[in-house]
Amino acid sequence: MALPWALTALSLLPLLTAQDPKCPYQKAVPITNATLERLSDKWFFIAAVLRNPEYLRMTRVVEAAFFYIAPNNTDDTLLFREYQTIGNQCIYNVSSGDIQRQNGTLSRIVQDTEHFAHLWLTKDPETFILVFFPEDEKNLGISLNARKQEVTKQQLSEFQEALKCLGLQDDEILYTDGKKDLCGPLEKQHEEERKTGNVES
Repeated sequence: MALPWALTALSLLPLLTAQDPKCPYQKAVPITNATLERLSDKWFFIAAVLRNPEYLRMTRVVEAAFFYIAPNNTDDTLLFREYQTIGNQCIYNVSSGDIQRQNGTLSRIVQDTEHFAHLWLTKDPETFILVFFPEDEKNLGISLNARKQEVTKQQLSEFQEALKCLGLQDDEILYTDGKKDLCGPLEKQHEEERKTGNVES
């Protein structure tokens, strides 16, 4: 099981055209070392609108989720550690991915296939957005991730503005609920193991 931007075999994003789109969220923004520094460490998956049927099906069962991103600037790779509460259990997953700096995308390998998500940095450094299939209305999607489980009205407002820009609706939003999180104990266990050097990731 993986995060909503990689819940299943993500489909390759269409190549972004050189022409500037009407909505800025459809435009590639190059990824820099500063971007990767901002993305590093722990994030909570807050909400998403996903029109891709498989994404939607998988996200609906996620009650709470958080994840860690560890970028490697030298070889442009990423390590993901993901914790999801689904039903009455915590699902933990470790995976790796790549950074496509000029395309503004992050990728990961799912079932031997590389798939992509379009990164958009918000005005607030405590949040970021991922856009899926920006040129495909039927599969278009967007997710909001934040440093804290509870987001401010301003942070949510920027996400809602992005929805409108992309032609998505508020009533399509799927929210997580941090109160339902069951992964805290496992996360604490992993932290202790890393301190004592008992795990590699």
